[in-house]
Amino acid sequence: MFDDFFVRAILAGVGLALTTGPLGCFIIWRRMAYFGDTIAHSALLGVALSLLLQFNLTLAVFLVAATVSILLLFLQKRQALSADALLGILSHATLAIGLVMVAFMSWVRIDLIAFLFGDILAVSKTDIVMIWGGGILVLAAIAWLWRPLLASTVNPELAEAEGLQPERARLFFMLLMAVVIAIAMKIVGIMLITSLLIIPAAAARRFASTPEVMAIFASLIGAVAVVGGLFGSLTYDTPSGPSIVVAALILFVLSLLPKRGRGQALEGQRS
Repeated sequence: MFDDFFVRAILAGVGLALTTGPLGCFIIWRRMAYFGDTIAHSALLGVALSLLLQFNLTLAVFLVAATVSILLLFLQKRQALSADALLGILSHATLAIGLVMVAFMSWVRIDLIAFLFGDILAVSKTDIVMIWGGGILVLAAIAWLWRPLLASTVNPELAEAEGLQPERARLFFMLLMAVVIAIAMKIVGIMLITSLLIIPAAAARRFASTPEVMAIFASLIGAVAVVGGLFGSLTYDTPSGPSIVVAALILFVLSLLPKRGRGQALEGQRS
């Protein structure tokens, strides 16, 4: 039988994967991968503020990520710079400020590697409760916002005309991203959160006939990647967080292989 820490890691990772699947789909549909990176990088600033003010770590990361999301919306409305330029500035600025603040706090010993790349094997029962509880709330919010989010993704003007308030839906989506990043940081780390959001959703895209099916497939692929990555980490003694991302990458590469039925049909036409 597996040790308790390994079972806790699987439970935490699967709970996170089920949550990131639908969010990752909207990130791909809206072409917001760089936004995910920006919010993830801002998490280190939240860590620094948490240590400086002796504040709850998860709440501090959420507040910083939410502030960056709102600031981004405000700056985009000003139209002073393009969206990708604003994302680049906020992403690197928050990461750099966080690193500088941590460097100044010489009285605090901090394992930056754990924050950057995660340590899923160190999750506690409290972490599992937080991940599953937060994940259920996020999934419930996505289900509630599904129609306006999907409509504004396809056609923002039409969604506005139908009274679906796409700007409000976008704000809520960004706040949900902040929640997921706050609870995911300890598992896969700041640098790998975006990978877990994007890669399973990208792998699911080819097999989905509807947006709802793609969201379900993304969650399942993410869960498989978590389990496969953890077993790979246990077998080959590799870092757990990066191993999960590598497993997700393998599944994505497999999704690119030609479908057997299509290949056989082409061969039949040629013959």
